[in-house]
Amino acid sequence: MAGKAMRRIGAWLAAVLLFGPLAANAQQPLPVAPAPSVTFADLADLTQRADIVALVEVRSQTLVPLDRAPGLAPGQARLYIEARTLALLASRAAVGESHSYLVDVPLAANGKVPKLKKQRFLVYADAVAGRPGALSLVGNSGQVPASPGNEALARTVIAAFAVPGTPPALAGVRDVMSVAGNLAGESETQLFLDTASGNPVSLTVIRRPGMAPTWGVSWSEIVDQAARPPVRETVAWFRLACFLPAQLPDRAFLQTDRSARARAEADYRFILGELGACPRTL
Repeated sequence: MAGKAMRRIGAWLAAVLLFGPLAANAQQPLPVAPAPSVTFADLADLTQRADIVALVEVRSQTLVPLDRAPGLAPGQARLYIEARTLALLASRAAVGESHSYLVDVPLAANGKVPKLKKQRFLVYADAVAGRPGALSLVGNSGQVPASPGNEALARTVIAAFAVPGTPPALAGVRDVMSVAGNLAGESETQLFLDTASGNPVSLTVIRRPGMAPTWGVSWSEIVDQAARPPVRETVAWFRLACFLPAQLPDRAFLQTDRSARARAEADYRFILGELGACPRTL
């Protein structure tokens, strides 16, 4: 899956169209769906999985009968949506002016099916082979209300993943070691991570007497003591904050010394605290 996502991202370098209108009236004010705020992590998850990201306006909806909606969760309805493409945010291939897809939506408080006609959404989807104009959402969260804030964040996330040398997806913590310095309170901890691409990644925590601890991440073979933490809501931050395990695995420790292990565990908790939570709403 990670390899497929990286191939898609690479293909976008030549195909990303940041909000290029496909229709003459795409700049006209249009109804907007009620849009709870989504997060960088929400859209990063979707961006990695989708071949197509488009801004659409719903033209029509048709309720799918229950006997033709296997796996439908209680309290939801499955809709067949016909939509008009207003803009492509990213795509590996040309997308027509209109398309269709299935989506599950929660029923309103009164048990009725919500009316989506003329509302705008960000659609994260794959094309359906052999069916021109048909899309398959990359999960039920692949239809995101298109508020101005959500649209802006979607463009930001797409652009971040389209940059060459994007940090790879993590596959776990491989090796951990911590070495005490000559002075009391002095130490250096190094953590080496596995990645889906096989590219090396390391984290380093430096402690010196009388100074606050510092840490950084290196996305290369060089373990750099001058490495810095990633900026929040970037791909590098997303890779670490959203996918590092809550605790270091026992198999990762290269030392049996208890004090070395205790330092490494403390430094790892320090890193997680500095990264902060990875909020998701979808």
